[in-house]
Amino acid sequence: MTNAQGPNRPNQSDPPKRNAGGLPPNLPEPVIEPRSRWLPSLVWVIPLVALLIGIFLVFKTVSSRGPTITISFVSTEGLENGKTKVKFKDVDIGTVKSINLSKDHSRVLVDVQLTKEATDFAVKDTRFWVVRPRVATSGVTGLSTLLSGAYIGVDAGRSTDDQTYFVGLETPPAVTGDQKGHTFTLHGESLGSLDIGSPVYYRRVQVGQVTAFSLDKNGTGVTMQVFVNSPYDQYVGDNSRWWHASGVDLRLDSSGFTLNTQSLATVVLGGVAFQTPPNQQSGPQAKDNSTFRLASDQADAMRDPDGQAVHVVMNFNQSVRGLSVGAPVDFRGIVLGQVTGIGVRYDQKSHSFMMPVTIDLYPDRLGRRAKEAMPDKGSQASQDMLQLLVKRGLRGQLRTGNLLTSQLYVALDFFPKAPAAKVDTNADPFELPTVPNTLDELQLQIADIARKLDKIPFDQIGSNLNDSLKNANALFGKLDKEVMPEMRDTLTQAKKTFSEAQATLQSDSPLQSNTRQAMQELTRTLQSLNALADYLERHPESLLRGKQGDKP
Repeated sequence: MTNAQGPNRPNQSDPPKRNAGGLPPNLPEPVIEPRSRWLPSLVWVIPLVALLIGIFLVFKTVSSRGPTITISFVSTEGLENGKTKVKFKDVDIGTVKSINLSKDHSRVLVDVQLTKEATDFAVKDTRFWVVRPRVATSGVTGLSTLLSGAYIGVDAGRSTDDQTYFVGLETPPAVTGDQKGHTFTLHGESLGSLDIGSPVYYRRVQVGQVTAFSLDKNGTGVTMQVFVNSPYDQYVGDNSRWWHASGVDLRLDSSGFTLNTQSLATVVLGGVAFQTPPNQQSGPQAKDNSTFRLASDQADAMRDPDGQAVHVVMNFNQSVRGLSVGAPVDFRGIVLGQVTGIGVRYDQKSHSFMMPVTIDLYPDRLGRRAKEAMPDKGSQASQDMLQLLVKRGLRGQLRTGNLLTSQLYVALDFFPKAPAAKVDTNADPFELPTVPNTLDELQLQIADIARKLDKIPFDQIGSNLNDSLKNANALFGKLDKEVMPEMRDTLTQAKKTFSEAQATLQSDSPLQSNTRQAMQELTRTLQSLNALADYLERHPESLLRGKQGDKP
């Protein structure tokens, strides 16, 4: 069968012939060369660089991490995982990692990752708190967090002991660890108007603030901590006196109205003030955490130490309205103590009620000389001295300190005419005799006079007086009608008589002339008799023989 494509063309269905190299006869033989070293493709460079960068970032992150600490708060309002920062002086030193509840659900545990530079903050006395907007008596703080959000503030500690668990503060500390100054402890009877942040004054200059306070365990007072900034802490000496410097100290007592103020700021915040007593040198600088007594006011603080108190009771047989606890006990203008209690007691002997008033007396307030002259308390000499003072009239008396307020105080004085009394010096407290108030005695006398006046029959006396006035009117009418004309005639006659007598007694009247001549003759007669008496005194024999020279 003849191929349709021609006798010389090969059949396309037959496979092509190949040469020795297995290639078609029209292709050249391949040249085989040895293979060179393999080079990576550029495609792998990008992930390799990314891997290196990732390893570097991980290393940097791990190497820049500090310790992880846990802070316990009552509330974590405003904190967020992974966002809230931990700042010291506005520098980020850590970040909040997680926020979880404690097992008993009473607190919130915040895990914080500190930076490597903040490793020194994980020590025992470091303090943490949440910085958020707060309104307190000391002012408004944390306003910057209104835009930036809350963060955790730090006060760096100085301890060398590492710690990873901390109890956070609920309020920012009043004084941070980097502030220079001294802390002092004050003990007073009450907190008054003080609060954390209340100012401390020295001569009306703010030099510190109140940092903490707590109630005493026995409940009898309050202990507080104050911080005085440097360099003002040098003015706090061992003999410094401290007192409440409240904004408005208004008192109404037996002395009247008393108003004291330290500054306008203390009207809201209250405050504490200190100063060295007058006429005293400033003592050595007080050491850190020294303890001082906190007085109620400046007068109480500057008073000399009272010494040991003497407990006394006085029984008054009168009303004690106007007398209050704390009222002064006065001895001729010197406050020797104060009233500590007022009660009532029924006396079975007299079947009457007595008003016992307990008093604390401080004899040391009488002065150094009186203190040296007084014998020791409890000795026989002191008992004898007390008996002598009572014998001389030492008594207690209620007096009105202020007529406006009607406040009473207890006065100690000597009343020589007081009834005799004795004191049981072995009793505690011993009873000091009393005398009634002068005003009360006057009231009793006025009441007695009123009772006597009430017995007078004023109605009968008025009736009799009315009758007497009627009779007097009738008598005056009779005198005017009958007696007055006669009296008028008598007066006329008397006037004439006085005129005649005046004419007789005139200097140019005959009577006066005759009288003057008679007096002249009488004078000459007396002169003659005087001459005769002189002659007889010289010649008494002339009475017998006659005058010499006369003829017989």
